[in-house]
Amino acid sequence: MTKLLTGNEAVALGVWEAGISYACAYPGTPSTEILENIAANYKKDILAEWAPNEKVALECAIGASIAGVRTISTMKMVGVNVAADPLFSFAYSGVNGAMILVSADDPGLHSSQNEQDNRYYAKFAKIAMLEPSNSQESKDMIKSAVEISEEFDTPILFRMTTRICHSKSPVNEGERITPVKKPYIKNPAKYDLVPSVSKALHYILEDKLKRLQAFSETTPLNFIQWNSKKIGIVTSGISYQYAQEVFGTNASYLKLGFTFPLPIEKIRAFSKEVEILYVIEENEPFIEEQIKAAGIQCIGKEKLPNVDELTPEIIARELLGKELQTIDIDTSIVPGRPPTLCAGCPHRGFYVELRKLKNIMITGDIGCYSLGGNEPLNAKDTTICMGASISMGHGAQKAFDLFDENKRTIATIGDSTFFHTGINSLMHVAYNRSRTITCILDNRTTGMTGHQNNPGTGYTLMGMPTKEADIEAVCRAIGIEHVRTINPLNLEEVKATLKWAMALDLPSVIITRWPCVLKKFTEGDIEEFGDYFGKCEVVADACTGCKNCLKTGCPALQYSKADNKVVIDQVQCVGCEVCKQVCKFDAIERKQKA
Repeated sequence: MTKLLTGNEAVALGVWEAGISYACAYPGTPSTEILENIAANYKKDILAEWAPNEKVALECAIGASIAGVRTISTMKMVGVNVAADPLFSFAYSGVNGAMILVSADDPGLHSSQNEQDNRYYAKFAKIAMLEPSNSQESKDMIKSAVEISEEFDTPILFRMTTRICHSKSPVNEGERITPVKKPYIKNPAKYDLVPSVSKALHYILEDKLKRLQAFSETTPLNFIQWNSKKIGIVTSGISYQYAQEVFGTNASYLKLGFTFPLPIEKIRAFSKEVEILYVIEENEPFIEEQIKAAGIQCIGKEKLPNVDELTPEIIARELLGKELQTIDIDTSIVPGRPPTLCAGCPHRGFYVELRKLKNIMITGDIGCYSLGGNEPLNAKDTTICMGASISMGHGAQKAFDLFDENKRTIATIGDSTFFHTGINSLMHVAYNRSRTITCILDNRTTGMTGHQNNPGTGYTLMGMPTKEADIEAVCRAIGIEHVRTINPLNLEEVKATLKWAMALDLPSVIITRWPCVLKKFTEGDIEEFGDYFGKCEVVADACTGCKNCLKTGCPALQYSKADNKVVIDQVQCVGCEVCKQVCKFDAIERKQKA
């Protein structure tokens, strides 16, 4: 049967067909849907789990591999930074059951804080790498990756990008390989990576790379399409699709699916058959650098950019001097629509009060609450990476205190991010007697990546009820004595709690606990928070058009210039009452729920 699948859906299908038994991940766009599809569609055959962070996820997959089953761990590209510690060591030991690490890169920064090219991790860690260029390959290459992993005793880096992950193309389904668990045999000389063992394993690893190099020259994952020999193109991933769209049959292609180690001799032979050789790849010159280092002349980043997404339009303009036809639009009439917190978001009320504080530095983190720094809230100074807000807030506070500067730091972090890498940072705050104020914004889910469960939700990825991690208890257990949990939609409570924390000369934690407005409520949510949804409306006669309510940034609020009044979009409004609380003229009232 043929289906239209995204790359992520195809990978999930490939995981099932390849006889993989265990999958572990931390959600991160553009990789999230892989585990979600495994859990939803193949739960009878594959155990899928959300981990608190990518390091834990990869270590779980490594443990399952050593125990003898085929495993996969998926994450976005910055997650590999978190998982790099076990990755580099596992490259030395090698696998028992196959182990695949999916790195979903994000050229164009659609939902990421940097644009790193994780192909370099394959070379750095000295492991084999595969790159699919469409959904069919995303499925088929998972099966190839399993075979290569076990044949060469190596973990596999399976590199995808946003366009591959989220674009759809036809996929032919196959049969599932019946999983066979390999026996676990105690083998300290392979898996106990103390220095003496690792030193011996490094020699073995270098030999593996030589064998993988030879394999790259013959594998059908790297193939040539002969057309015109005037132009030859070496390419991989989505760039292969773009190159074909631009050049068609006016060029020949060496399409690389196995991209580390590179098939240098195959590339050399291909280059001799064509008049000019282009290397078309997205972001960094990973392939190009190695080709030039081998003494093969080619053209790549001299003409193509290494920033943002590559497109057929860019390739045509830079390599052929042509402008591809596109639909003409007048961009001046399109209003700017920056991302904003949803109407009824529990973070909004907290940020409305936080922005009023003076002499503060607000260190932010990765999640929906990152939007707290946007207009009109302006309640954030920094964002660096997952979990950094608490550590940075501590460092900044220490710096201010060293020079007797009258300034306080406030760290904001979400519940899932707190479990990800925030706990260690808060432990450091307690241990080193910081004065920072840490605000953990618990919206009862992993919001920005699409409402995945985490240790604080009480449910696993497979939907099983489990022990809920109590954030307040965790904070107290690691040494924070001053902790309060509040309703962030109650502005007076938020204001009073921030005042309480600012008056302390010791570390404190404020936990805002209220569910994401888009979350499907569990029975526990209903019991704790009730059915609070409703509608607010503007009393037109009382509204003065002062626009103070608009400063909350709620997208349900609209200003009418003609009437000099604010109106509330009843489709978006959920009756959170933040606007009602900031209105100085009692011009907003909550309607009785129908």
